[in-house]
Amino acid sequence: MGSGFSTADEDGSDPAKNSRKRSPGLGELPENCLAMVLSYLDPPDICNLARTNRAFYHASSADFIWESKLPENYRILARKLVLYDGSLACFGKKDIYAGLCSPVRFSSGTKEVWIEKKSGGMCMLVSWKGMKITGIDDRRYWSHIPTLQSRFYSIAYLKQMWWLEVEGDVEFEFPPGSYSLFFSLQLGKPCKGKNRQCSSITPQVYGWNIKPVRFQFSVSNGQHVTSEQFLNEQGKWLRYHVGDFVIEDLCNPTKIKFSMTQIDCTHQKGGLALDSLFICRNQLASGR
Repeated sequence: MGSGFSTADEDGSDPAKNSRKRSPGLGELPENCLAMVLSYLDPPDICNLARTNRAFYHASSADFIWESKLPENYRILARKLVLYDGSLACFGKKDIYAGLCSPVRFSSGTKEVWIEKKSGGMCMLVSWKGMKITGIDDRRYWSHIPTLQSRFYSIAYLKQMWWLEVEGDVEFEFPPGSYSLFFSLQLGKPCKGKNRQCSSITPQVYGWNIKPVRFQFSVSNGQHVTSEQFLNEQGKWLRYHVGDFVIEDLCNPTKIKFSMTQIDCTHQKGGLALDSLFICRNQLASGR
């Protein structure tokens, strides 16, 4: 009969199957190659992969990955918000990024700043306590309500008034970029719990559909924005978009003055809750 042949190894195993078993995984690539792959991902995805194995964990700490994610003026921000008395050289870029993502308060706790984890865009909140509000200490007109619905655990509630005037300012080293500015408001008295939709429509809300509220801000580089909006929707927190502005200065602080007014004294107004002012990079403006 004809002679036969076999594809088996000496130990009787199939070499094709052994080859498939020995195929290297992505985690076996050189660390610098893994780091290059990770540099194309968003920070949350990098951190998730870093949890999968030791190779990804070590590769994820490469400075060049995180330097590309950090704001251009991250050295100024790190010294101001994260390091204080420490030396910048003692920290890796990953540690600096993580530090800047943690909200930091200043101005006696009335302002809060952080960078958004996914995009690295700068965000800021200014509490109503950091604003100048006409009649705010007169409890006939305003009340201060403790609530978990605010990151500052308190909101200002206008019961009734002829004259609404709120103004304030902030000075900070915003990274270069395009920003949006909002007022966080609600028609109706909020409850004290975390549910931001628990307020109901009440007769205590009145006067906001007669004349619009005027929102304004000006930037130290010469930009100025004014918008007028009627307040109509009751029972939930809304961010009222005032406008956008651009920052180009990399090193110096930018000063922003803002205001919200309704000074038509022909009618009373009531039932408005004020939480904060919100500033963020444009790509984050659609987020809540």
